[in-house]
Amino acid sequence: MDNTLFEHAPVPRAYFSLALPVVCSMLVTLVYNAVDTYFIAHTGNTDMVAGVSLAAPVFTAMIALGDLFGLGGSSVISRLFGQGRHMEAKRLSVFTFYAAILTGLLVIALGFAFEGPILTMLGADASTMPHASAYYRWIIAAAPFIILSMGPGNTLRAAGLPLPSMLGTVIGTVVNIALNPLFIHVFGWGAAGSAGATFVANIVGDVYFIWVLVRRCDSLSIDPRLLWRRDDGVQNADAGAARAIASAAPRRARFAVPGNLIGQVVAIGVPASLTNITQSIGVILVNLFLLPYGNDAVAAMGIALKIVMIAVLILVGFAFGAQPLIGYAYGGSHMRRLADILRFAYGFQCALALAMTAVLWLGARPLMGFFIDDPTIIDLGTGMLRVQLLSTVCVAVVLVTTATFQSAGKAVGALILAVSRQGVMLLATLAIGERVAGYQGVIAAQAFADLATAVLAVALFAVLLRPLLGIWKRPA
Repeated sequence: MDNTLFEHAPVPRAYFSLALPVVCSMLVTLVYNAVDTYFIAHTGNTDMVAGVSLAAPVFTAMIALGDLFGLGGSSVISRLFGQGRHMEAKRLSVFTFYAAILTGLLVIALGFAFEGPILTMLGADASTMPHASAYYRWIIAAAPFIILSMGPGNTLRAAGLPLPSMLGTVIGTVVNIALNPLFIHVFGWGAAGSAGATFVANIVGDVYFIWVLVRRCDSLSIDPRLLWRRDDGVQNADAGAARAIASAAPRRARFAVPGNLIGQVVAIGVPASLTNITQSIGVILVNLFLLPYGNDAVAAMGIALKIVMIAVLILVGFAFGAQPLIGYAYGGSHMRRLADILRFAYGFQCALALAMTAVLWLGARPLMGFFIDDPTIIDLGTGMLRVQLLSTVCVAVVLVTTATFQSAGKAVGALILAVSRQGVMLLATLAIGERVAGYQGVIAAQAFADLATAVLAVALFAVLLRPLLGIWKRPA
């Protein structure tokens, strides 16, 4: 592994080298989301649009479970690389790979067993249930492939390979975009076609990631033999050692991944996972509060949130794309460089958030009209979209702080922020907003939740990374 980028490259160059491929992946994902929403909306079936919107949090939940191993694993692996503990990082990458697959199989079993109660909880009714169910079943079946894809997609960046990480996402998304119109309109599968395209696309992406791990990355592995070693002290992980481990008597082999490293993956992965889970919960909460105002309101919010994700995913890409750089600097105790990285990250992200807010605000109505031609939904969605955009700078602050906590192993701070923005804070602002201002209060709830969470993020940073503040204030 070449450490030049992590230790010696100018901060802007290192930051963009790692983050831009992630942002490109996010942009391709945005194109997919737009295409998916476009083809679903242009069926002319409002119930289908609402049904897919109601079931969409299930897909987000899959991404969240993938982040448990992807973001949790990459956080620990990047710090291990910074400390020069390359063998432990390699073994840990094997553990996260197979743990993701096993988790996906468990999701299949539970997801199909509790389909009815889950969709009812999400707000599906008699008119939306058929479409929500068709989408849900394909997404549940794809669980192992969706969850697995988040592992290599993140750990490859920790190993200094952001381009292969990006290509895996791009390949899967291009396949998804190509199959969407075929499955939805040509085959007439409707909501099931959208999810079926996602199923196939994730398989293709996973195959590419496996090829990269096997043929192009020496720092990581998927060889299950590395998970075990003999009690006689065989520690090295070259091919000869792996064969020796495999030939050892089972009673003499022991698990090679230290429990404390698995604990660190879980400690950081759970908050990372909860960040996405609470996004699903946030969508569910907003949908439930909007249901009394009709399916048109739910459909309009579903489209508006897709557009808001243009800004949010780009900010996520820049925030978490730099996570390996932050983790490496923190793990290697390069505190001056870490302070420089964070100063640049906060400044750049806030400026970018303001720019995207202005562009999307001005283009709100045409963007809504691109997805659907129903004047009522366009009017509703335009107002919703503009209110959601008010707090984009706050989202930027929260994302950079969350990425920093995850990279530095500050599990408590990461956990608090994970359950705040679209969890505890949003529930509080929804309840208060509806009571005080009814429909308008529900629409404005997320913006107030973002503001409150940004204030909390700044306070937590001052407490958990106080030594870094002192270095930050001193001139280089």
